[in-house]
Amino acid sequence: MTTTVSPPPERAPGRPRRRGRTTDRGFNRAFRWIAVGAGVLILAVLAAVAVFLLQQAWPALTAGSDELAASVPRYPDDTSLLEYVGPLVFGTLLAAALALALATPVAMGIALFISHYAPPRLSQVLGYLVDLLAAVPSVIYGLWGIFVLGPAALPVWEWLNSWFGWFPLFAGPVSPTSRVLATVAVVLAVMILPIITAVAREVFLQTPKLHEEAALALGATRWEMVRTAVLPFGRSGVISAAMLGLGRALGETMAVLMILSPGFLYSFKILDSSQQQTIAAYIALDFPEASGLAVNTLIATGLVLFVITLAVNMGARAIVARRKEFSGAN
Repeated sequence: MTTTVSPPPERAPGRPRRRGRTTDRGFNRAFRWIAVGAGVLILAVLAAVAVFLLQQAWPALTAGSDELAASVPRYPDDTSLLEYVGPLVFGTLLAAALALALATPVAMGIALFISHYAPPRLSQVLGYLVDLLAAVPSVIYGLWGIFVLGPAALPVWEWLNSWFGWFPLFAGPVSPTSRVLATVAVVLAVMILPIITAVAREVFLQTPKLHEEAALALGATRWEMVRTAVLPFGRSGVISAAMLGLGRALGETMAVLMILSPGFLYSFKILDSSQQQTIAAYIALDFPEASGLAVNTLIATGLVLFVITLAVNMGARAIVARRKEFSGAN
């Protein structure tokens, strides 16, 4: 007995079906345009800020040293604008670098403890407490640095000076008021701690369970598993978190303004007062009484800080892009 197979029915004539193309109607099209508009808006705002800073700073960039000395308070004679801004850049980078060096190891330890060591309830509570630090205003940090941290840290600064005074950072006399860059660095480290911890914690939690279980199955201890599986996976994410914290430290104003006794020197002495100053604190200190060319000079220093922050972010993205194929940041 033979069976016959009927041919497939012919498709009714009409418009051919398009394959490999998704429809872009209604909410899909609206969402796509909203997303594109948000991206364009960010670029437009960034360009507008850059144009504003450059336009307002141009009179100071083109003015001579004599004109600047006559208009800007505490401006030395026969000094170019670059030479004047140089100590401010140095103080800003030094304070941010010290804060980053203090905060990053602590943040990584907290993130690893929350993600891989602490019990679930304790890790949840610690996560809330760390995130709560990000909600504390800068003024509160400044007051804490003046009235609590400064007096408490004075014996530590004296001990560092007595034992490690040969090192440039701890050389020189110790200020009895503790209104020095070392105190500022500790306060900035506490301020950027929740940013680095939150990002690093989420990156460590994204480590593939297969990698962790494979390391433990091969006989690795908990620390060896973290060292061989978790840290390599989250390296780029930790770098991104550190760069976010660095950007916060570079632009911090009120806490630095309230704590630091300012100076305009290329000095590594972080235990002595009247040595360094940051760009943001300098602008906040002099802007209320500035007028004319002095305002343009302050905006020019803000332009320098803008360029530094942009360079830091671009450098961080370049570092992350190196390991994008095995990165917890992507």
